[in-house]
Amino acid sequence: MTGKITDGAKIVFIGDSITDCGRREAQRGPLGDGYVKLFADMMTVRHPELKLTVVNRGIGGDSIDQLRSRWYEDVLSQKPDTLSVKIGINDLHKHLLNPDYKFLTLDEFRSIYTELLQVTRQTLPECNLLLISPFYISRDNIKDSQRKKILDTLPPYIAAVEEVSRQFNTDFINLHELFQRQLDYQHPDTYCIEPVHPNSAGHLLIAEAVYQVLVAGQ
Repeated sequence: MTGKITDGAKIVFIGDSITDCGRREAQRGPLGDGYVKLFADMMTVRHPELKLTVVNRGIGGDSIDQLRSRWYEDVLSQKPDTLSVKIGINDLHKHLLNPDYKFLTLDEFRSIYTELLQVTRQTLPECNLLLISPFYISRDNIKDSQRKKILDTLPPYIAAVEEVSRQFNTDFINLHELFQRQLDYQHPDTYCIEPVHPNSAGHLLIAEAVYQVLVAGQ
């Protein structure tokens, strides 16, 4: 056993485009070329003694209600030993564009997230859970700019994920905080092609954060 990962374990990653990262394309599947693949490669190189199954179930553009629509097939029926969930930025974006869309209010986001973890705890009581916050790789401070609006709207969504994490006693990574720390020293372009989608360095940061929580125990 290495941290929370045991020999023979199945690890499922579910989320939006940051998790997806091309995993449904023939040349990039089945793990994509983002943090899920990098994490799997880390495990292969650092812990060759472990035989693991890593599954990527990210779909670009998904919000929390779309995760709910595929939760049985993509999570529960997979019977993972460890489940990582990274969702939220699309919920925020869609709410800003259409604030009356009930499923994407902050309260509905929290409620559906809670519902999904409840059924997961009931169905898979031994499954390790890791929740990863949404993030936005920007320091925009121009009044009324779209990027500043997103940055101003993001903290309650992060707090909602952290609240659900505490409720279900899961692991939690505040990914926005990690990226913001990096931006104390480097330009956002170092980590992303635009604020939502990391480049290879950004995905490496995510993969390392996941490794530290699940394997190194930090």
